[in-house]
Amino acid sequence: MIKTINKAFSFRLYPTAEQERILASCFGQVRFVYNYFLHQQIDYYATNKGKEKQSLNYHDTAKMLTELKRQPEYVWLNESNSQALQQSLRHLDNAYNNFFNRSFKFPNFKKKSRKQSFSVPQHFDIDNEAKQLRIPKLSPIRIVLHRKIEGVMKSVTISKTPSGKYFASVLCEVEKVIKPKKKGGKIGIDLGLKSFMVTSNNERVDAPKYLRKSENKLTKLQRHLSRKVKGSNRRNKARIKVARIHEKISNQRNDFLHKLSCRLVSENQAIFAEDLHVKGMMANHRLAKSVVDSGWSEFIRQVKYKSEWNGVYFGQIDRFFPSSKRHFGCGWVNESLTLKDREWTCKCGQVVDRDFNAAQNILLFGQKSVGQGLPKLKRSGRGGASMPLKELRSPIQSLIGGGVFI
Repeated sequence: MIKTINKAFSFRLYPTAEQERILASCFGQVRFVYNYFLHQQIDYYATNKGKEKQSLNYHDTAKMLTELKRQPEYVWLNESNSQALQQSLRHLDNAYNNFFNRSFKFPNFKKKSRKQSFSVPQHFDIDNEAKQLRIPKLSPIRIVLHRKIEGVMKSVTISKTPSGKYFASVLCEVEKVIKPKKKGGKIGIDLGLKSFMVTSNNERVDAPKYLRKSENKLTKLQRHLSRKVKGSNRRNKARIKVARIHEKISNQRNDFLHKLSCRLVSENQAIFAEDLHVKGMMANHRLAKSVVDSGWSEFIRQVKYKSEWNGVYFGQIDRFFPSSKRHFGCGWVNESLTLKDREWTCKCGQVVDRDFNAAQNILLFGQKSVGQGLPKLKRSGRGGASMPLKELRSPIQSLIGGGVFI
């Protein structure tokens, strides 16, 4: 099956001092347009609440932007790429619609101190020989093309990180032949804080804890930042040092997650995981920092799209399924199990490892939920010998028969 997918390619930019000045102006104008029309959206909704039309759409705000640029006090908006301004209105329209239709948070006003960006959907080009990016109203910018761009280029997003680095993200439409993968194993994964991942094969991947490892250095730099006078050059230098630490942590985490997710997808033809309620876990302030440091949501997102691109089946079981409490061998449920219990003794007499048991249950019930038969479930590693499925079915037949949500 041939499928068209969207794929982004990110490259480092090295603008000149003059180009940095122009880019800063573009970032500011795009940010102003977004914030201005978000304010207009809020006022319009407050005035027209309960009426047939309660909000402005993209076409309304685009017309208002044209009129705004004609006013003498806003004539400076004409200095920027008009498509970049229009694209910011599209982003606002998407964010506003997501809030009403998809349970997203209400759009925030953009701040100058955070990551700055603008998108150009047309009339841009990349010169592979000269290694330059060309966009309207700006001289060619030096770009590091460390990999080949695939497919048809649809848009480019220019961004500046808080540490002062510039990047170009090129969004492309790529036609990919996707065939169901017929080789590889079937695996269940249980995500945690101590061990980032435990599989149904009893493979354990330790949590790297990049934020925790850099916490002392980060605390020291943040203390220095708090002592600097706001608006001073020294404060800006201290801010960049803090931003670089955060950027390093983010890069380390992304590298770890990409490598692990790629390995999982390349080795297996079916992957099953639990549908974790990360926002609910964040409510526990003792665990919140560790949950953020783990990057579970990003890992699941990566496994999902990589599985889709490579013909691997990916399924998630319902978050309320007692994967840790139910003994994989006999089906007995330990209702008194707490978070601190890493091992527990089942009524059948077997000592159960919480994470390994959960991964095995996730694999078994994930497969049954999609109707895949399994003649033998292999326990590789320290688990021991294989166990026929028919030996497991009778104690937990009622749960399997009821189905498991994915």
